[in-house]
Amino acid sequence: MTDVLLLADLHGNYGKLDAFLGYDYDAVIIAGDITNFGPLEPVDSVLSRFEVPCFAIPGNCDPREIIDVLERSDTICLHNSWIALGKITLAGFGGSNTTPFGTPFELTEEEIDSELTRIVNHMDRNIHNVLLSHAPPYGVLDSVGENHVGSRSIRKHMTRFDLICCAHIHEARGIVEVDGVRVVNPGPASEGYGALIHFGKEPKDIDIELISV
Repeated sequence: MTDVLLLADLHGNYGKLDAFLGYDYDAVIIAGDITNFGPLEPVDSVLSRFEVPCFAIPGNCDPREIIDVLERSDTICLHNSWIALGKITLAGFGGSNTTPFGTPFELTEEEIDSELTRIVNHMDRNIHNVLLSHAPPYGVLDSVGENHVGSRSIRKHMTRFDLICCAHIHEARGIVEVDGVRVVNPGPASEGYGALIHFGKEPKDIDIELISV
């Protein structure tokens, strides 16, 4: 796996999805909010449009039952898990830290910290170590007005990774580097935004291109 399509924040609007099929990539990773509080019935057929391996996590707007749907599908659910794929280790953590809106899939910072501690202590270290998280790290691509709304626990663990693929904050589409870690928010796929990621042969050799369809 060298070239990856990163999508996020579909929110049940799948009309733009077919336009991404024309790009060349080895795998697809989806950083949550596949639905908008459901329904869950279309999820399997929607993700099956991709003819390459697909890895996904839930977002805060996905019902928690989406985990069961993903695990029964051909898509690999990476929530609270990790997988080594050649030169890449891909870890996943879905949902978000708490919000003012009481969305379906929220966790406390203590819960996030506990699970990420377990993941980083057990995952295989690789040439490229990637965290797929719906919520961004605190202070990184997480601004809503003048407020930072990202997860402090993700920020605590972010230096254990080379790249963080996040979403959640639609207005924070972009690519930044903080503490030697690349962070990318591809923007909402519901509006035709995504990103292509190329993993090179050497550590830190990661190229990211924001795309729109």
